[in-house]
Amino acid sequence: MENIELVFGSDHAGFALKEKLRTFVLDNIDNVVAVIDGGCTSNERVDYPDYAKKVAHIMKTDYPNRFGVLVCGTGIGIGIAANRFDHIRCALCTDTYSAEMARKHNNANCISLGSRRTNFEEACEILKTFLETEFEGGRHQKRLDKINHLKTMLAD
Repeated sequence: MENIELVFGSDHAGFALKEKLRTFVLDNIDNVVAVIDGGCTSNERVDYPDYAKKVAHIMKTDYPNRFGVLVCGTGIGIGIAANRFDHIRCALCTDTYSAEMARKHNNANCISLGSRRTNFEEACEILKTFLETEFEGGRHQKRLDKINHLKTMLAD
Protein backbone atom coordinates (compact mmCIF):
# COMPACT_ATOMS: atom_id res chain seq x y z
CA MET A 1 0.00 0.00 0.00
CA GLU A 2 1.14 3.48 -0.77
CA ASN A 3 0.48 6.73 1.05
CA ILE A 4 -1.50 5.44 3.99
CA GLU A 5 -3.31 7.74 6.38
CA LEU A 6 -3.97 6.26 9.82
CA VAL A 7 -6.77 7.42 12.07
CA PHE A 8 -6.18 6.51 15.71
CA GLY A 9 -8.77 6.38 18.46
CA SER A 10 -8.99 5.00 21.96
CA ASP A 11 -10.75 5.14 25.25
CA HIS A 12 -8.95 5.86 28.52
CA ALA A 13 -7.73 2.26 28.89
CA GLY A 14 -6.13 2.36 25.45
CA PHE A 15 -4.79 5.91 25.59
CA ALA A 16 -1.16 5.12 26.52
CA LEU A 17 -0.81 2.37 23.91
CA LYS A 18 -2.45 4.56 21.25
CA GLU A 19 0.04 7.35 21.92
CA LYS A 20 3.02 4.99 21.70
CA LEU A 21 1.72 3.43 18.49
CA ARG A 22 1.28 6.85 16.87
CA THR A 23 4.95 7.61 17.54
CA PHE A 24 6.03 4.14 16.36
CA VAL A 25 4.19 4.52 13.06
CA LEU A 26 5.67 7.93 12.30
CA ASP A 27 9.20 6.71 13.06
CA ASN A 28 9.06 3.22 11.51
CA ILE A 29 6.56 2.86 8.66
CA ASP A 30 7.64 4.69 5.53
CA ASN A 31 4.38 4.71 3.57
CA VAL A 32 2.35 6.40 6.33
CA VAL A 33 1.90 9.96 5.16
CA ALA A 34 -0.41 11.17 7.91
CA VAL A 35 -1.48 10.22 11.40
CA ILE A 36 -4.79 11.62 12.58
CA ASP A 37 -5.69 11.47 16.26
CA GLY A 38 -9.39 10.92 16.83
CA GLY A 39 -8.97 10.99 20.63
CA CYS A 40 -9.20 10.49 23.47
CA THR A 41 -6.61 12.87 24.86
CA SER A 42 -5.89 11.50 28.34
CA ASN A 43 -6.36 8.49 30.58
CA GLU A 44 -9.41 10.03 32.25
CA ARG A 45 -12.51 7.83 31.89
CA VAL A 46 -14.42 8.16 28.62
CA ASP A 47 -16.81 5.94 26.64
CA TYR A 48 -15.24 4.02 23.75
CA PRO A 49 -18.31 4.26 21.43
CA ASP A 50 -17.71 8.01 21.20
CA TYR A 51 -14.21 7.47 19.81
CA ALA A 52 -15.17 4.60 17.52
CA LYS A 53 -17.77 6.97 16.05
CA LYS A 54 -15.25 9.77 15.65
CA VAL A 55 -12.74 7.52 13.89
CA ALA A 56 -15.47 6.10 11.63
CA HIS A 57 -16.54 9.62 10.71
CA ILE A 58 -12.97 10.64 9.83
CA MET A 59 -12.48 7.43 7.83
CA LYS A 60 -15.58 8.13 5.76
CA THR A 61 -13.93 11.03 3.98
CA ASP A 62 -12.68 10.27 0.52
CA TYR A 63 -9.00 9.55 1.07
CA PRO A 64 -8.47 6.18 -0.69
CA ASN A 65 -5.93 4.69 1.72
CA ARG A 66 -7.26 5.63 5.13
CA PHE A 67 -7.19 2.98 7.86
CA GLY A 68 -8.31 2.99 11.49
CA VAL A 69 -6.44 1.89 14.60
CA LEU A 70 -8.61 1.56 17.70
CA VAL A 71 -7.50 0.67 21.22
CA CYS A 72 -9.43 -0.06 24.40
CA GLY A 73 -8.82 -2.41 27.31
CA THR A 74 -9.63 -5.58 25.38
CA GLY A 75 -10.16 -4.24 21.87
CA ILE A 76 -13.57 -5.89 21.83
CA GLY A 77 -15.97 -3.07 22.69
CA ILE A 78 -14.39 -0.39 20.52
CA GLY A 79 -14.27 -2.81 17.58
CA ILE A 80 -17.93 -3.76 17.99
CA ALA A 81 -18.86 -0.07 18.09
CA ALA A 82 -16.82 0.67 14.96
CA ASN A 83 -18.46 -2.15 13.04
CA ARG A 84 -21.85 -0.44 13.42
CA PHE A 85 -20.78 1.85 10.56
CA ASP A 86 -21.31 0.51 7.03
CA HIS A 87 -17.91 1.55 5.70
CA ILE A 88 -15.91 0.02 8.57
CA ARG A 89 -14.56 -3.53 8.62
CA CYS A 90 -12.81 -3.64 11.99
CA ALA A 91 -11.00 -6.75 13.16
CA LEU A 92 -9.79 -7.47 16.66
CA CYS A 93 -6.23 -8.68 16.17
CA THR A 94 -4.34 -10.40 18.95
CA ASP A 95 -1.33 -11.60 16.95
CA THR A 96 0.34 -11.13 13.58
CA TYR A 97 -1.53 -14.05 12.00
CA SER A 98 -4.94 -12.55 12.81
CA ALA A 99 -3.72 -9.18 11.46
CA GLU A 100 -2.55 -10.80 8.23
CA MET A 101 -5.81 -12.70 7.73
CA ALA A 102 -7.89 -9.62 8.59
CA ARG A 103 -6.37 -7.84 5.60
CA LYS A 104 -5.69 -10.75 3.24
CA HIS A 105 -9.06 -12.51 3.50
CA ASN A 106 -11.43 -9.90 4.95
CA ASN A 107 -10.10 -6.62 3.57
CA ALA A 108 -10.33 -5.06 7.04
CA ASN A 109 -9.78 -1.32 6.99
CA CYS A 110 -9.60 -0.95 10.76
CA ILE A 111 -7.84 -2.85 13.51
CA SER A 112 -8.71 -2.99 17.19
CA LEU A 113 -6.21 -3.83 19.89
CA GLY A 114 -6.51 -4.55 23.60
CA SER A 115 -4.09 -2.63 25.78
CA ARG A 116 -4.62 -5.01 28.71
CA ARG A 117 -3.85 -8.06 26.57
CA THR A 118 -1.23 -6.81 24.10
CA ASN A 119 2.03 -5.15 25.05
CA PHE A 120 3.63 -2.38 23.00
CA GLU A 121 6.12 -4.60 21.15
CA GLU A 122 3.40 -7.06 20.15
CA ALA A 123 1.08 -4.24 19.11
CA CYS A 124 3.80 -2.79 16.87
CA GLU A 125 4.30 -6.11 15.10
CA ILE A 126 0.55 -6.65 14.74
CA LEU A 127 0.01 -3.17 13.29
CA LYS A 128 3.01 -3.47 10.97
CA THR A 129 1.72 -6.80 9.62
CA PHE A 130 -1.75 -5.34 9.16
CA LEU A 131 -0.41 -2.40 7.16
CA GLU A 132 1.94 -4.49 5.02
CA THR A 133 -0.67 -7.07 3.97
CA GLU A 134 -2.75 -6.64 0.82
CA PHE A 135 -6.27 -7.98 0.22
CA GLU A 136 -6.23 -11.07 -1.99
CA GLY A 137 -9.67 -10.51 -3.52
CA GLY A 138 -11.01 -13.41 -5.58
CA ARG A 139 -13.04 -15.88 -3.53
CA HIS A 140 -12.67 -13.61 -0.53
CA GLN A 141 -14.40 -10.74 -2.32
CA LYS A 142 -17.39 -13.01 -2.93
CA ARG A 143 -17.68 -13.57 0.82
CA LEU A 144 -17.43 -9.87 1.57
CA ASP A 145 -20.19 -9.23 -0.95
CA LYS A 146 -22.36 -11.76 0.93
CA ILE A 147 -21.65 -9.99 4.21
CA ASN A 148 -22.66 -6.66 2.69
CA HIS A 149 -25.84 -8.26 1.32
CA LEU A 150 -26.80 -9.40 4.83
CA LYS A 151 -27.52 -5.80 5.78
CA THR A 152 -30.22 -5.53 3.14
CA MET A 153 -31.69 -8.89 4.12
CA LEU A 154 -31.96 -7.87 7.75
CA ALA A 155 -33.78 -4.67 6.82
CA ASP A 156 -36.63 -6.68 5.26
